Amino acid sequence: MAAIPVPVERHRLPLSTLSDAELVPLAKLGDEPAIRAIVQRHNQRLFRTARAVIRSDWEAEDVVQAAYVKAFTNLATFRGEAELSTWLTRITLNEALGRVRARNNTTGLEEIDMLTTSPGGRVLQFPSSLSPTDPEAELSRSQARHLLEHAVDELPDDFRAVFVLRDVEGMSTDEAASYLGIKPETAKTRLHRARKMMRRSIEKQLSGAFSALFPFDGARCASMADRVIDALRQTW
Repeated sequence: MAAIPVPVERHRLPLSTLSDAELVPLAKLGDEPAIRAIVQRHNQRLFRTARAVIRSDWEAEDVVQAAYVKAFTNLATFRGEAELSTWLTRITLNEALGRVRARNNTTGLEEIDMLTTSPGGRVLQFPSSLSPTDPEAELSRSQARHLLEHAVDELPDDFRAVFVLRDVEGMSTDEAASYLGIKPETAKTRLHRARKMMRRSIEKQLSGAFSALFPFDGARCASMADRVIDALRQTW
């Protein structure tokens, strides 16, 4: 008589193959591998979101860690009505914005408008494309990324958040507006002005893409999972 095959349980498969919906029940039980899988899967987006608001790598990492701890200690309240990535992003954004508000360091919109207009009140126009790169002066990919990051950091807070969520993270205008609690029309206006300011700050055409901005991977990504687990153990 042939042996009856034993079905492979889903949680015994590599966790990277499981969906967020499958990982969440395990994480609710305090399953460390599941928590690590969730952390490593969402690190990039959450770091970029925090970095867009905070403008400091180390503080953005601190924000992400705090957001993860807050999320996992309140995971029982997650009902799956929204995507896990959406829920985590909102927690991260709220944590970052809360720190900015505590510092009372948000640029007023009137001041921002002054930065983007000429003395006569007309919005400054910037060329739609940049001059061809001089082959002898072409920057390396790493230098290009750092230059772009610096240009993003120079954007006013409200514009930087929209720019990163839309052009770096690839969200739709409606998604970005929802995360930031603003109208889509406001998000479009801020993005338009942010792009103008970016073009002004970048003097040469750069190779690469915005997807290379603010990398959060490798050992740095893995260490976040360790730090989150250590912090959670203190709450268990």
